[in-house]
Amino acid sequence: MTAVAEYTLAPRIRDFLAGSQRLCIDGNRVDAASGRVFTTYDPATGEALAQVAHGGPEDIDRAVRAARRAFDEGPWPTMKAAERERLIWRVGDLLTERAEEFGQLEALDNGKSATIAAAVDTAWSADIFRYYAGWATKIEGSTVNVSMPFVPGGEFHAYTLREPVGVCGLIVPWNFPLLMAAFKLAPALAAGNTVVLKPAEQTPLTALLLADLFEEAGFPPGVVNIVPGFGDAGAALAAHDSVDKVAFTGSTEVGKKVLEAAKGNLKKVSLELGGKSPNIVFADADFDAAVSGSLDAWLFNHGQCCVAGTRLFVERPIFERFTEAVAEAASKVRIGPGMDPATQLGPLVSQEQLDRVTGYLRQGLTDGARALTGGNRWGDSGFFVEPTVLVDVRPEFSVVREEIFGPVVAAMPFDADDGIDAAANDSIYGLAAGIWTRDLSKAHRTARRLKAGSVWVNQYNGFDTAMPFGGFKQSGWGRELGGSAIDLYTQTKAVNIAL
Repeated sequence: MTAVAEYTLAPRIRDFLAGSQRLCIDGNRVDAASGRVFTTYDPATGEALAQVAHGGPEDIDRAVRAARRAFDEGPWPTMKAAERERLIWRVGDLLTERAEEFGQLEALDNGKSATIAAAVDTAWSADIFRYYAGWATKIEGSTVNVSMPFVPGGEFHAYTLREPVGVCGLIVPWNFPLLMAAFKLAPALAAGNTVVLKPAEQTPLTALLLADLFEEAGFPPGVVNIVPGFGDAGAALAAHDSVDKVAFTGSTEVGKKVLEAAKGNLKKVSLELGGKSPNIVFADADFDAAVSGSLDAWLFNHGQCCVAGTRLFVERPIFERFTEAVAEAASKVRIGPGMDPATQLGPLVSQEQLDRVTGYLRQGLTDGARALTGGNRWGDSGFFVEPTVLVDVRPEFSVVREEIFGPVVAAMPFDADDGIDAAANDSIYGLAAGIWTRDLSKAHRTARRLKAGSVWVNQYNGFDTAMPFGGFKQSGWGRELGGSAIDLYTQTKAVNIAL
């Protein structure tokens, strides 16, 4: 708890960490059925932060049964859409009121900057809840002018209904714990579903604090259930026959396991998976803007970002000058704990992630890559890695092909005459891409040719709640955010009445 004591914590966060972190099932805080707990750690120090109830398959079953009752028998399915709208909106307001608290807890549990976690993660989560609160009253069917050619002379009234799927299992990752929960909770609830949320074992705390907000907002018991645990809990949720839909964000490898587990009852599945995104800088780009934006593309959230622009393609005439400028800017980034307001680059989330990233760095340097800056662990405590710019890489290197999930970028030159499409698309992933150019036609042409779910021009991480988000290829199935997310949590019923 040393790191906690060094900084001024909001009183409610200090009390929260000192308390018992229990499961939230059917509106009650309960221990795990096994009685087990697990420890979550402060990534800045590696020291224990809190003890959390260790949910397992039996707890998942308890939570799913509670969600099933709340959907089939409780007030949630019969509640007016305007009332659901009011409750969901209230969660957004409560997040805004307690943004500093959620930012601090996210920083302690995940390692990210508390300032950024409050101003970005929490503020955006609040926006997402408000956005989907509005959707609750706008989920509509349509009338259909049917012909029924095989029933001559008949007269019909036909229409469609958009109905909630039912019980939704939501499995979220550790890189944006609160935000990814909001991505799934808000549209699922707006559509009228009940949910079981399984946060990542590395970062369960903001999800458990969020449970307090649902209770304060007035959600009926069983509508929102939260069960922290490990892989066995996630597997049980994905496989449970009373779960109608599972939504997962995480690695492509685990996403395939979720898909396999879900086939038992053919539940609906949406997946937001890995990425190895290209960030393309043409010679005519605004140089300074492209340097700054390209730095953020792979350093945001310490590189622990599925859309990170970790394959940096720079047109050959400016390659050397550009990569040196990016490396110089990266070398000046201030590294430190997330609770320090001056920190620009915090620690990785865990010892496991530290070992993974440093292992990739060693392999890349062994393969022949050269680090313009970084390349090593930073410090001797906590899970910090130096921001690293690698050049002299080849397409077959693991640092180019595989998702590292750390502050590491591999830079490669390209020639305009050869084009960039083939190299940029040479990946099993297709989540995002960046383009930097002053030529509008070039930007449009390149955007069309890239196999990516999101393409950002003269910016990176250009997210908005109203814009759909998801991937091509092995980066996933379905689209979150915007109206597209409502499709993930509803199903269409066709009604045809002979008059």
